[in-house]
Amino acid sequence: MTFEPITGGYINITVGGRALRVFVEMAGEGRPVLCLHTAGADTRQWRHILNDAELTSGNRFFAFDMPWHGKSLPPRGFETEEYLLTTETYIETVLAVADALALERPILAGCSMGGRIALQIAALHPERFSGFIAIEASDFQPAWYDIDWFHRPDAHGGEMGAALVSTNISPHAPAPDRWATLWMFMQSGPGVFRGDLSFYTQDRSLIERLHLIDTAHTPVHFLVGAYDLTCTPEDARRTADAIEGATLSVMPELGHFPMSEHPEAFRPYFADALKRMD
Repeated sequence: MTFEPITGGYINITVGGRALRVFVEMAGEGRPVLCLHTAGADTRQWRHILNDAELTSGNRFFAFDMPWHGKSLPPRGFETEEYLLTTETYIETVLAVADALALERPILAGCSMGGRIALQIAALHPERFSGFIAIEASDFQPAWYDIDWFHRPDAHGGEMGAALVSTNISPHAPAPDRWATLWMFMQSGPGVFRGDLSFYTQDRSLIERLHLIDTAHTPVHFLVGAYDLTCTPEDARRTADAIEGATLSVMPELGHFPMSEHPEAFRPYFADALKRMD
């Protein structure tokens, strides 16, 4: 029997005074890299990177399921509340995971909402990380869709979410990878995608914090897919231009979920981003 090199386990953290059990996947040796998934998804989006023998020969990757996502359960009492992710809770969760894993100034790589929170942390807690890779990330993106469609009694929230996601996947994405990406969203817990998008489409606080990011101490590199409708190359460029010293690469064959929808095309751009963190 041959197992993939990825190992997994649970850590226990406290966020907002509440105990949480969080699932983490790990692979590789060397410089630590903490990876954040998109809204409504989980660590499976990063499986190709964690299985990449060359990348893991010099980097130790950690990817975790946010609470309410994947193998991480919601907190006790979740059945009596509405899940709405906030910037404050998100930041506290990422920092708590880094502490629990005893990571010493890792690189923080996040996609979509993960990229947005990476920039928030770059502004507010730069000393905790050695660099930031913001994938499909911008300062603020108002919704061009009704997020309530993802949690209604007369619609399947997971399938509605996958329909939205499908519009943001590049036509160059191989069919198996496209459908694997959509499956993750079809499996999303009730109201979770909506709760993540509440953060992504309503919190504008990053705009006024971009000037706080100091790339002289912690480099920031943007990656954006040409087929991303939610965070367009223009959106990413606008944000990168507001951060002195930030760099950006446009990925011509990719959409909003590059590490999952077309891992082969994403790999060279991500490898280059890791080198820029040096």
